[in-house]
Amino acid sequence: LTKNIPIFVCTMAFPGIPCPLHVFEPRYRLMIRRCQESGTRRFGMCIYENGKSFADYGCMLEIRQVELLADGRSLVDTIGRQRFRVLSRGHRDGYHTADIEYLEDKKVR
Repeated sequence: LTKNIPIFVCTMAFPGIPCPLHVFEPRYRLMIRRCQESGTRRFGMCIYENGKSFADYGCMLEIRQVELLADGRSLVDTIGRQRFRVLSRGHRDGYHTADIEYLEDKKVR
């Protein structure tokens, strides 16, 4: 999973740390639905960076649970999995995408 990764531009996320999200924008509602339907249940999280649309580094999030609300919004329970570096940026149906490479974290002893 390194090509055309959906990117949620919002906050900082870190491996092993829960990242609860309130998803209300139509573009991100579509993105979350596609992540679930594709079976990957993963997307990238990057913070906004002025002049670039989003930062060069982010964290892959895995969807653990989605609570769909009556009006189409959802509460999405995710957890950080692996850090990545953005190689190139794109768009798909209103949300950002990226080609990425994963970063190896050194284990602390």
